Amino acid sequence: MPEIMAEKEEHGGAGVVVVDPKPSKGFTSKVVDWLEKLIVKLMFDSSQPQHYLSGNFAPVRDETPPCKNLPVIGYLPECLNGEFVRVGPNPKFSPVAGYHCMIHGLHIKDGKATYVSRYVRTSRLKQEEYFGGAKFMKIGDIKGLFGLIMVNMQMLRAKLKILDVSYGAGTGNTALVYHHGKLLALSEADKPYAIKVLEDGDLQTLGLLDYDKRLTHSFTAHPKVDPFTGEMFTFGYSHTPPYITYRVISKDGFMHDPVPITISDPIMMHDFAITENYAIFMDLPLYFRPKEMVKEKKLIFTFDATKKARFGVLPRYAKNELQIKWFELPNCFIFHNANAWEEEDEVVLITCRLENPNLDFVGGEVKEKLENFGNELYEMRFNMKTGSASQRKLSAPAVDFPRVNESYTGRKQRYVYGTILDSIAKVTAIIKFDLHAEPDLGKSKLELGGNVQGIFDLGIGRFGSEAIFVPREPGITSQEDDGYLIFFVHDEKTGKSFVNVIDAKTMSPDPVAIVELPNRVPYGFHAFFVTDEQLKEQAKL
Repeated sequence: MPEIMAEKEEHGGAGVVVVDPKPSKGFTSKVVDWLEKLIVKLMFDSSQPQHYLSGNFAPVRDETPPCKNLPVIGYLPECLNGEFVRVGPNPKFSPVAGYHCMIHGLHIKDGKATYVSRYVRTSRLKQEEYFGGAKFMKIGDIKGLFGLIMVNMQMLRAKLKILDVSYGAGTGNTALVYHHGKLLALSEADKPYAIKVLEDGDLQTLGLLDYDKRLTHSFTAHPKVDPFTGEMFTFGYSHTPPYITYRVISKDGFMHDPVPITISDPIMMHDFAITENYAIFMDLPLYFRPKEMVKEKKLIFTFDATKKARFGVLPRYAKNELQIKWFELPNCFIFHNANAWEEEDEVVLITCRLENPNLDFVGGEVKEKLENFGNELYEMRFNMKTGSASQRKLSAPAVDFPRVNESYTGRKQRYVYGTILDSIAKVTAIIKFDLHAEPDLGKSKLELGGNVQGIFDLGIGRFGSEAIFVPREPGITSQEDDGYLIFFVHDEKTGKSFVNVIDAKTMSPDPVAIVELPNRVPYGFHAFFVTDEQLKEQAKL
């Protein structure tokens, strides 16, 4: 029956595949488990505390069905009718290796709030539930000789049919986007998972989205939806050629032919950007180097501080890469871009730039502070006529998770909202930048003045997550910053979690609304707001 459903959906234009993996228990599986336990015992230092599995980074094991009529201090504005969702890594089982994804949602309707949390029902999760324990590797384990062995253990399980990797091995735990009537849970090593928001706010995993078998490579966690055309632009990266593949998805959900992008080496490319006429690719020197991983006990991705940062600007409807123009800027890495647009002959990129990233924290190592984790807001300009490139610093460190009013995606906008990070990458405040104001570069930390128009400090012992801008009125006819910022907050003193809503225009220290949640919400990754109109659209599917 699941196969019939999958066949029906695949050929019905939706491109959603019902995920029905066929893992295998038995003697062979037990032998491989025994071998893995021996390797872990000999090579893995289990006494080392895992920072990103402790405190409020620790997972919550149980889902929460819709919990209605939550206490609200203040009021929830009408424009917040919809569902605020956020994803994050949440292992269901104590990991030798292996992460899953939990979506935390706040359904808002007519001033009332409902909280829900659900696992994304990935192939990975279903198989580990079948075994009753972790079987897949996690990225933090892919370090040194131990990492090489963990990769080979997963390959062995797949070869022996213990694990079924025909549906991929992704987690869907990085980010969310809405397109063509579907909410998508994304992780950049896999295809998207389609999620449906039910009438009561509950979250249902529909399956894997492969665009009627046209998607055969990975899919970034940061695709861009053009608010004017309704199209979605995306890419995938790979450790085998082509290292980057660009795709355009029409408003009606049709994925156009792949456009391979040639670069010299396999890299990690976490994000990209679009303008009205271009797509911007980032060939930054964070290389996939498994040999160095083993020799130097590094993660499988290694940053090369001797290489330049390269940015490729391609007409966004190009059928091939022949028209791409490459620009060079000083060495850096970028996790997240805010937006991009065109000004006369120039393409402008607003981004969070990082020098000499140290990715050891991905493995969960405890440090008093993260070295070289000083993301700064930057403006980069690429002149399409002269071929020159320039950049200028717009902020002190450390700022990340930049967001804008997404009615302006790919078009010039004025305000950027970000998170201020402390020394171990916890969110301590929400910050608003005015790009029309000159930055005060004499400051060594982020504080009011210059282009910093507002800071909402979360307070001692309170930490947050990515803030999403929700406009009071959709479109670009009203003031750009007329709206609200919504985000999760956790109080480490009381152990309670909340959703805060603040006024994006004033950045007042007094929240518009505070919603107390029934359960702890761990720190996570990216968030998204599904509007009431989008909820009605996806309900028809």
